[in-house]
Amino acid sequence: MFHAEKHQCRRFEKKVWLSSPTMHGPELTYMKEAYDTNWMSTVGRNVDEVEKLAAEYIGVKYAVALSAGTASLHLAMKLAGIEAYGVPKVGHGCLENKKVFASDVTFDASVNPIVYEGGTPVFIDTERDSWNMDPIALEKAFEIYPDVKIVVLAHLYGTPAKMDELMAVITRHNAILIEDAAESMGATYKGIQTGAFGKFNTVSFNGNKIITGSAGGCFLTNDAEAANKVRKWSTQARENAPWYQHEELGYNYRMSNVIAGVVRGQFPYLREHISRKKVIYERYKEGLKDLPVSMNPIPEECEPNYWLSCILIDNNAMCKQVRGENDVCYVREKGKSCPTEILEALGSINAEGRPIWKPMHMQPIYRVNPFVVCDGNGRARSNAYIKGSAVDVGMDIFDRGLCLPSDNKMTEEEQDRIIEVVKGCFD
Repeated sequence: MFHAEKHQCRRFEKKVWLSSPTMHGPELTYMKEAYDTNWMSTVGRNVDEVEKLAAEYIGVKYAVALSAGTASLHLAMKLAGIEAYGVPKVGHGCLENKKVFASDVTFDASVNPIVYEGGTPVFIDTERDSWNMDPIALEKAFEIYPDVKIVVLAHLYGTPAKMDELMAVITRHNAILIEDAAESMGATYKGIQTGAFGKFNTVSFNGNKIITGSAGGCFLTNDAEAANKVRKWSTQARENAPWYQHEELGYNYRMSNVIAGVVRGQFPYLREHISRKKVIYERYKEGLKDLPVSMNPIPEECEPNYWLSCILIDNNAMCKQVRGENDVCYVREKGKSCPTEILEALGSINAEGRPIWKPMHMQPIYRVNPFVVCDGNGRARSNAYIKGSAVDVGMDIFDRGLCLPSDNKMTEEEQDRIIEVVKGCFD
């Protein structure tokens, strides 16, 4: 078993991060351009270029540069709610008393905009082939809640979901897809970029993403009217008048021209970043092949961006691990390990790992929300009572999985050391 004290002398002097920004130089040039031209606000050439680059790369007609991916998801939710249910009264969310289907294993930024607009998330369980939303559970959810008109789908850790199967269900029920491609920019499903499947879509340029602006995101669509609405809403919904005229609720959501300069400088390196991330994934897969673990899965029809490399410990190789709301304990056992032990071991050598996203239906804020799961025979059912049971795929992945250090700048020697430490946890 792993003993941290034995390895203190072999700690990395410089921390190996989970996924940190990788800068190249042109970013400073474009930031300086914003400075030199005094376009330091939310308009300027950098913003225009980011919108052009994002739309062209992903294959949509329109992109709107915003302050965060979450801002994009919020305005996408507002658009979808108005289209599905009509314009709300001022001060009321467009989803008031409405349900929205959402991915369960994701960051809560995917889900919170539903609540911003007064809606109730209904969480759809995960399937094992890609760790994304289960099409069978989604079909069952529509049977249980036939009035739902919006689906929010996130592509976990850069791997696309089963889009053909999911789109068939969504189309059959005349629902609107909001695609959260925050983690998956550059990933493709059958040659199509994630962020191009839904009616209203999002990518993120947060500091740990595949390319970054330190912050920021883009709203993506093929609908010109929707793009114009987002531009208006994101600048406090000012009307075309010689004074400040407001007829709708607005937001301060536009991307700064300075941040846009960073994103603009990153775009030419997107494929390079993805290639490097793929090498990291493949080296982990080879280096850990003799352990009772498996890598985060990649369906044949998908080409991920390999944002984070993750492992799932085999059931029979898990030592006892108990997680509370804010703490965790485990019992060391020869030949077995658990995510907590491995994460502690990585921390002891100054490397950053992370637990898998805790499923939304198990978060205290959303624990009373509906949740639709599939049982072991592929049948779906919806109940609160089944939460945490053996058929709860998302919780199983959370219990047995973890994200390994996946930083682009990690050297082969550093990765070899990480592999050695993970192996040591099973001794």
